[in-house]
Amino acid sequence: MSMPFDPKFNDPPRRRFGPIPVRMLVPNFITLLAICAGLTAIRLSTEGRMELAVAAIVFAAVLDGLDGRVARMIKGQSKFGAELDSLADFVNFGVAPGLILYFWQLHELHNVGWIASMIFAISGGLRLARFNSTMDDPNKPAFAANFFTGVPAPAGAIAVLLPVYMSFLGAPSLPAVVTTLYTLVIAGLMVSRLPVFSGKTVRMRVPPEMVLPVFVSVVFIIALLIGYPWYMLSVGTLLYLISLPLGVRSYRARSAAAAQPAHGPATGHHGAHPNSTVAPTADPAHDERPPRLN
Repeated sequence: MSMPFDPKFNDPPRRRFGPIPVRMLVPNFITLLAICAGLTAIRLSTEGRMELAVAAIVFAAVLDGLDGRVARMIKGQSKFGAELDSLADFVNFGVAPGLILYFWQLHELHNVGWIASMIFAISGGLRLARFNSTMDDPNKPAFAANFFTGVPAPAGAIAVLLPVYMSFLGAPSLPAVVTTLYTLVIAGLMVSRLPVFSGKTVRMRVPPEMVLPVFVSVVFIIALLIGYPWYMLSVGTLLYLISLPLGVRSYRARSAAAAQPAHGPATGHHGAHPNSTVAPTADPAHDERPPRLN
């Protein structure tokens, strides 16, 4: 008995997905390289090579700052890249620093030290999840684009390793209890509602006559970071933590300014002129990769 002809069974298989442009692969390769650095940092910490482990975390932070910028520069943004970037941040700036601290000193407190390490890693994951869920919040005021909510994960990872930097400089090691409390404080800052200035929307135009001095200054700072990494990381971390109240002050000032009613010519309902029309503004190109310290 023959079956009735159904042409859909004779159709050639259709390609569900087209070829992926090379420009979308480049930032993802950078992100994967950052994940490799974070995983290598975990291995190095288990082997007691703490200096190399911390260096791997710093390298991962540098790559984290590059992948999004490269994606925007070559127009290689993608939803896949955004999700991969969040996964990389959780591994590199949540799990890896927590384990480094545990193998370095927190293991002296046994379960208490392990709990502190887990709290830091979980805080990093919660902070990233909150960032991704509120990135497209339409209720945010315009000035809020200049601020993070809580300390970003890469900055938290660099900051929480401050006791390790100090030990590399020959300073007396802090008691494990103090390091544990410091770890919990940084974890709390990451999941807090503290407004932290991001500088994402700052567009600095360098005058032509200042291009060479700025270039030389950047090279000089990079040379200092390579030659004196623990001094630079220690000073940079302290300056960053000290600057946090400045971000809160700036946020409150902008919030108060935005809350003040605008004064202008005679207006109608809700402050709009009765005979005026508001032209819609074009939305800027949306970068699907979450901005980082970024």
